Amino acid sequence: MDFKNSVVAVTGGASGLGEATVKSIVAHGGKALMMDVNDEKGTQLAEALGDQVLYVNTNVVEEADVRSALDQAVEKFGKITAAVNCAGIGGSQKTYGKNGPFDLVLFTKIIQVNLIGTFNVIRLAAAKISENEPNEQGERGVIVNTASAAAFEGQMGQAAYSASKGGVVGMTLPIARDLSSLGIRVVTIAPGLFETPMLGRAPEHVKQALSAMVPFPQRLGQPNEFAHLVQSIIENPMLNGEVIRLDGALRMQPK
Repeated sequence: MDFKNSVVAVTGGASGLGEATVKSIVAHGGKALMMDVNDEKGTQLAEALGDQVLYVNTNVVEEADVRSALDQAVEKFGKITAAVNCAGIGGSQKTYGKNGPFDLVLFTKIIQVNLIGTFNVIRLAAAKISENEPNEQGERGVIVNTASAAAFEGQMGQAAYSASKGGVVGMTLPIARDLSSLGIRVVTIAPGLFETPMLGRAPEHVKQALSAMVPFPQRLGQPNEFAHLVQSIIENPMLNGEVIRLDGALRMQPK
């Protein structure tokens, strides 16, 4: 699919991996719907990038929010050709520890945002993408999801986060199969340790220790490297139903 003329809906688009993806889309001549709940950052970024970007305050777990954002993007840009799910939250707590059992409210919230929110956007974006005229290969669009290395090697305290990202991994293939007759591909990226706001507040010595866990390159991943992979997925028609680890050969240790 042509990345240059794409119209991409990006959740969590105001920071981290989502922000890098939005900037990459615009830099290559595409247009972006930036969906986020951070109005200050979202508005600033949209103003900086110009008419190629539309920012809409969007809670990914709310059907009305997602529908409205997609409708506004279609009205402004004429279509949706891809969706990139980057919205997500963290939260660490042992299943049972000195403070008692894992807080079920926190567990539920992480699952709602990371897993249910991702599926909510997938199903509604697919409806919009299905309206496109197929290209010469029969393709109408692409959906890219964000999982995590924690989906495979969750550390202590990551039961909720790992469950949410494992769910994203697990639904990748069946959704790709569901949407195949419509010419819509579905691919998931599972990043390792990346320099994002989720890690940005960590002390420097913690970042250095995390970097040392990565075999090569021995550093935290950069958001633009995630965005580069998104571009490759959109452009390569044979990438479908797959989960791609982007982690420098990292395999997470128990803690």
